[in-house]
This record gives sequence, C-alpha cells and structure tokens, in this order.
Amino acid sequence: MDNNFKAYNEAAEILKALAHPVRLCIVKGLLDVGNCNVTYMQQCLDLPQSTVSQHLQKLRSIGIVDTDRNGLEVIYKVSNKKVQELIQILL
Repeated sequence: MDNNFKAYNEAAEILKALAHPVRLCIVKGLLDVGNCNVTYMQQCLDLPQSTVSQHLQKLRSIGIVDTDRNGLEVIYKVSNKKVQELIQILL
C-alpha cells in the first residue's frame, strides 16, 4: 500500500502543477515548439519574465521540465514522458 500511495502522491502533484492555465500553456508550448528559453516563452505568453520563471520553477521542482545550459542561456524542455502523453490526450 505504501508504494501505491507514493505513486498516487506523485501523480497528484503533477496534476496540481498542470492545473494552472499558465503552466499548462507553458508545457503545451514546449511540446509544440521544442526546447526554448524564458524570453521566448515570456513573449509568447505576454507575461513578465519573473512570472514565467516562477511557473517554470514549479514545473522543474515537480520534474515536469528540465533545463540545459548554453552559456548564459537556460533552455527548457519537457522531460516527463507521462506528462507528454497526458497533454496529447487533453489538448
């Protein structure tokens, strides 16, 4: 029962993170465009960079997105296969 509960907890955290419209839009955009940086996302979403960064940090802490560094630039990508499948079903 303990392992199942852990899996349910992890799934619930992912669903909670994706329940916010901006985070859902970020994940969908990353899947559509591929890897990109905060500036690109900020321009697409028409939101302040600090707001986009806060949402990305939440997605990163849950393990939905991951980063690669290219010099000073941080590139974000969706790293969770289950989330990729879920977004394809939902949207």
